[in-house]
Amino acid sequence: MRHFLTILSHEVRMLLVNPSTYIAATLFLAVMGFFFTTILDDYSKISQEVSPAQVFFQIFWFPVLFIVPLLTMKCLAEERRLGTIETLLTTPVTTTEVVLGKYFASYLLYILMWGSTAGFFYILNSFSGDVRFMDPAPLIGGYLFIAISGLLFIAIGVFTSSLSRNQAVAGIMCFSVLFALIFGFSILQEASWLSRDVLLPVKEIVNYAQIIEHREDFTRGVVDTRQLLFYLSGTVLTLIFSILSVEAKLLHN
Repeated sequence: MRHFLTILSHEVRMLLVNPSTYIAATLFLAVMGFFFTTILDDYSKISQEVSPAQVFFQIFWFPVLFIVPLLTMKCLAEERRLGTIETLLTTPVTTTEVVLGKYFASYLLYILMWGSTAGFFYILNSFSGDVRFMDPAPLIGGYLFIAISGLLFIAIGVFTSSLSRNQAVAGIMCFSVLFALIFGFSILQEASWLSRDVLLPVKEIVNYAQIIEHREDFTRGVVDTRQLLFYLSGTVLTLIFSILSVEAKLLHN
């Protein structure tokens, strides 16, 4: 892993000069800012029982479905399309270093974008002076959920990018997989046929993978080690599949 930091710094620079990065960041801040002001407008009219932070993190799925594909769809697909991935791997650099460098560059930018939303709460606290808006449990739990779940979401983006030479196809695949992961299990949970005794193990797995429920637990200040294991193990497996996919494509070529 000697060249990991070199690849990471290069990928961060490439993301910072890529117009799609700024399009993604502008779209992200515009939507999250609009959603935040809508929350405040609701609180100004009717007293709410939950913290604004709990409501704010309910829209976590928007950056996941639209920003993650924009950040990751080029990372390996473009390298394969241009043929530079083969050239890169003829140098003393391993496939693992390349994949991890691209992965962590995208992840750092994803976290930076989410971190910028902390300014919303800081400004709110500065002007309102109401400590109820800065309830630490939902804030810390919400951002912890973003950081932990983001590991898996970015890994899925890198994996789908490794499957195609076309970045648009990689982006669509990423969107589809993330949508199925976030909403598919919630829909499947309501299926009546899962209540059969023979399918109880499947139902337990479906309940275990409820990402929306994970978010609710985190924003209530509840951190379950089983949920942490879900994201960390999923991230490791997805990155392994990404590495194997790149190596398989190179052998095929």
